[in-house]
Amino acid sequence: MEQRNRPHLLLITTDQQRFDTVGPRAPDFLRTPHLDQLSREGVRFDRAYAECPICVPSRVSIMTGRSVLSHGMAGNGSTSAVMGRDGTLPSVLRDLGYSTAAIGKMHFTPERARHGFDEMLLPADYYRWMSESGTPVQPMRHGLGQNELYPGMATVPEALTLTTWIADQCVRYVRDRRDPTTPFFLWASFTKPHPPLDPPEPYASMYRDAPVPDPVYGDWSGDDAAPEAFLRQRQRHSYDLVPPPVIRAAREAYYGLITHVDYAIGRIFAGLQDVGLLDDTFVVFTSDHGEFLGDHHAGNKVMFHESSAHVPFLVRPPKRDGHGLHGTTSDALVTHADVLPTLVAAAGGEPSPDLDGHDLLATVRAGTPVRQYVCGLAADGRSGAGAAPVPVYLAVTDGRWKYIWYPEGAQEQLFDLDTDPDELVDRSGSPDTEEVRRALSTALAEQLRKAGSPWATSEGLVETPLRQEPVTDRRATAWPGYHTESYGVDVRH
Repeated sequence: MEQRNRPHLLLITTDQQRFDTVGPRAPDFLRTPHLDQLSREGVRFDRAYAECPICVPSRVSIMTGRSVLSHGMAGNGSTSAVMGRDGTLPSVLRDLGYSTAAIGKMHFTPERARHGFDEMLLPADYYRWMSESGTPVQPMRHGLGQNELYPGMATVPEALTLTTWIADQCVRYVRDRRDPTTPFFLWASFTKPHPPLDPPEPYASMYRDAPVPDPVYGDWSGDDAAPEAFLRQRQRHSYDLVPPPVIRAAREAYYGLITHVDYAIGRIFAGLQDVGLLDDTFVVFTSDHGEFLGDHHAGNKVMFHESSAHVPFLVRPPKRDGHGLHGTTSDALVTHADVLPTLVAAAGGEPSPDLDGHDLLATVRAGTPVRQYVCGLAADGRSGAGAAPVPVYLAVTDGRWKYIWYPEGAQEQLFDLDTDPDELVDRSGSPDTEEVRRALSTALAEQLRKAGSPWATSEGLVETPLRQEPVTDRRATAWPGYHTESYGVDVRH
């Protein structure tokens, strides 16, 4: 592909956005005109999953085209432990002649590690800019942490929020700062709707009178029925003690944050349109994971249930190509590892055959499945290369059935997503689903052994003893993600 014919590439990610905010499961009242337009102009993948629904593992999969089982980052840890500058998404695109930039939340370690990007602008730059601007009111002075389910409101006006700043910097990049002699790859990475749930006006009150859906509660989610590992995650943050009126207000704020991000995405599209590049740009949109938001008496993410692991995923090829895929939907099983090969193929490159990801448009055009299974896992604590992290759970889905194995106490769950998309009924103990349960358990063990995981042997999945610590101890060990108005600015001397 000649340089002048290569499309520009725009990857847009949000943080902690549920799958049911885009597509047929989204509430009718939710205002997301720009994501809706992307769906109409491209392909919507309705079965996309975060293999490890935690920030860093998903971002490493995006950057490397590898599954969590392959790259080994099964918790929030150092990205430099599992990847460097070579073989990453921006470095592969750079070798294809692209200028590369990352704007927004990267969650790399060290913070300024570029991992192949030509340039980066991070939330720390925003907080420093705000701190040095002389603005009398600073962001994040409401006291809410990044793991809390309680809602609030931004302490700065919409024009001075981090969401708007990220859009501002993206617009400036496409209009003024990019190299006009090369195609560009831009990763626009929004930090919302991740808590704190603090939208500015008008988004803070936008859904106050809306028919906000109530949380869903599975027959397995009570304290006397939920798997011990699930209970521990829930009780460590006391999400199960948040009153229903607060949950409703949290959901209103969450939807407000999503609309704020959507409108900010509209500004990026407008910037591309202003310089005549919108129709020449290949766009991918997804989120790193979801958010329980009160479902099953839980909050946050981590676990492999739909609220947490199922993510939105949109691909819009350049309009100039006459691709004929507009308005297409796909039930193919998709993961974050598919981002790299999809963008590399769009850039005219040949994705490495040893990647775990696939070129999604090629599979859609061929009408072939992307993969048979998606495996999920999350580790207890931070993890990195060379370690064998203790898994909170191991899971597998074939798109219809989902099987979750909790090594602690050898507990398990089975859900039929076709008839029970909210996972209200655990079918793992039903005689009529025993064959499905056994098949998925076997498939999960095979996938783990293939990846060299120590958590499956020739005899099956490994188990560990129950850790029955007092609930009071669990509730006393949570870290809600406190930060100050100096967040992102080095105040150490």
